[in-house]
Amino acid sequence: MKPHATLAAVPRNKITRVRVYAPPAPNPLFNQSDLVVAVETSAGITGIGEGGSKEMLEQCAGRLIGQDPQYIERLWQDMSRAFFYPPGREKEHALGALDLALWDIRGKTLGLPVHALLGGMVRNYCECYNTAGVIPGVRAGMRIKERAQLTIAAGYRAFRMGAADAPANTTYNTRERLNQLYDDCVEARDGVGKNGDWCVDFHQRFDLDEAVRGCSLIEPLAPFFVEDPVRTEAFQEDLPILRRMAKVPIAAGEEWGNRWDFNKLVENHDIDFVRATLPNVGGITEMMKVAAICETHFVGIVPHFTGPIATAALVNSLGTFSGPVLMEYNFQGHTLPYLPVCLDFKDGRLYPNDRPGLGVEVDFKPLRQIAETTERVTNRAQTYFRPDGSITNW
Repeated sequence: MKPHATLAAVPRNKITRVRVYAPPAPNPLFNQSDLVVAVETSAGITGIGEGGSKEMLEQCAGRLIGQDPQYIERLWQDMSRAFFYPPGREKEHALGALDLALWDIRGKTLGLPVHALLGGMVRNYCECYNTAGVIPGVRAGMRIKERAQLTIAAGYRAFRMGAADAPANTTYNTRERLNQLYDDCVEARDGVGKNGDWCVDFHQRFDLDEAVRGCSLIEPLAPFFVEDPVRTEAFQEDLPILRRMAKVPIAAGEEWGNRWDFNKLVENHDIDFVRATLPNVGGITEMMKVAAICETHFVGIVPHFTGPIATAALVNSLGTFSGPVLMEYNFQGHTLPYLPVCLDFKDGRLYPNDRPGLGVEVDFKPLRQIAETTERVTNRAQTYFRPDGSITNW
């Protein structure tokens, strides 16, 4: 049987240059970085990624120069291990941005969307909830009930709100706010209706005893999930306790770095939804391992938003995950002039497409180049190899 012509025609290819660009109004929050990464190859194919910081991107990109981009897992392991210290969240964010670009190259090389390379879509679209997008009819000062009604009417799967939000940089009295939380959640339930879905983000504002009280107060209102009910630093200790004391679905982990941060919580069913996202978790390569852990234990994935290119990558990767998925979407009503082709969004849903790679096209003219890497980084980069050639720790 002859091999498929597309697969037989993969060209010999080397990574020649990595450039980093800032968009016109870059997100100042590091873990929501929307820096654009372009990985260029000798075959003339450029992969597009998103995220990271200049310094971390430069170090990780230095390990890619001269390498064949098709060996994505091997390149991931090298970027992760080459500098001895295990990568922290900042480095994994940059590593993940470059990983998105490598998958984009792979898809463009084969003329296939990334979701096809990962086994194909298992869903017709990805359901969404809104946080910062512009929903028709919603205006400042509107009651929660009305906002919830309009959100569901716009096609979103769920209405989402913060836990008794107050103006930033002011006093937040948690005991008083918990009472307000209940009243707000009553409105949310009324707004979405008996069978509608709503969720609330506790934003890690509460200590364990307060989180228990808050979850218990709103339990009769049947939230779709309560997000980040306690501090991230206390997840491993406090979430198992909360699970035993509260009977609401729990979503957690938008600040996590990799699968080792949460695998025990997933295995023990201490959470119902993982909030890991791209590129923060380490890119598509790591996300698919996260998805495998979640699938094994019937835990859903509700990825935190980052930038638009990373959102396109989420559709490609989590569209192939067989478990529950609900995506956070922030771009309705917003124009992104440097991304003439990016997301296929309609009526509260993100749709897959058949464009090669991540399905994203970039207009570099509005962007400002902030970094360029053309030389391989070898200074203090050290790895060992097992007898079979696979990378191990130095």
